[in-house]
Amino acid sequence: MADHQEATVTLPSAPASVSTARRYVAGVLADWGLPGGTGLAETVRLIVSELATNAVQHTRGQSPTFTVELLLDRDRQLRIGVTDSHPRFPRRLPAAVQQDNGRGMVIVRCLAAERGGRLFFTPTPEGGKTVWISLPWHVHALSVER
Repeated sequence: MADHQEATVTLPSAPASVSTARRYVAGVLADWGLPGGTGLAETVRLIVSELATNAVQHTRGQSPTFTVELLLDRDRQLRIGVTDSHPRFPRRLPAAVQQDNGRGMVIVRCLAAERGGRLFFTPTPEGGKTVWISLPWHVHALSVER
């Protein structure tokens, strides 16, 4: 298997695309040797779900599509990026007890940190942004995790 792999899918900014993004990522990870049901696979699915939901809900119609990108440097790291064309970067909202939404980025940041990863943002040349998660990828650790 190659030391560096990439996979990308572009989807319409519609609620149904969130589950499509999750299924796509699960399939790619399985192809790369990370079967569903492992802790890391489930963490990545949840992160993708949150980031795709944000791309659909918070771009206010300014991004007709969003792109999910997976980059794997074997034995080093997995990077997951979700790109949309809305110029505003996500921001941390105060988490009120009564608040029903607005905690997605806090959840994503915590999930990444629990796995030894990090969250960061980059602007796109077209004026949008990519929200990235970088997670350690250790083949030995993945094979014993279940």
